[in-house]
Amino acid sequence: MLDERFLLLADGDKRKFDKAKKKNVNHIEPLPHISDEVIRSIEETGRVTNAKLRFALGVFSQQHLELLKEGE
Repeated sequence: MLDERFLLLADGDKRKFDKAKKKNVNHIEPLPHISDEVIRSIEETGRVTNAKLRFALGVFSQQHLELLKEGE
């Protein structure tokens, strides 16, 4: 979060951590998932690697697909 109105988004692939995109919080849909590994990395070093971001998003995507399949 930059302030109450803006935040920075990165995916570790097309949008790297060092070049995160500034987005208005009203233009995104927050999801109730937080990667413990990403939080730990930011707390310890003040940053996260792009590989960790890609991994965390991959895990989340896989879990989301499994939930969708169960709902069919």
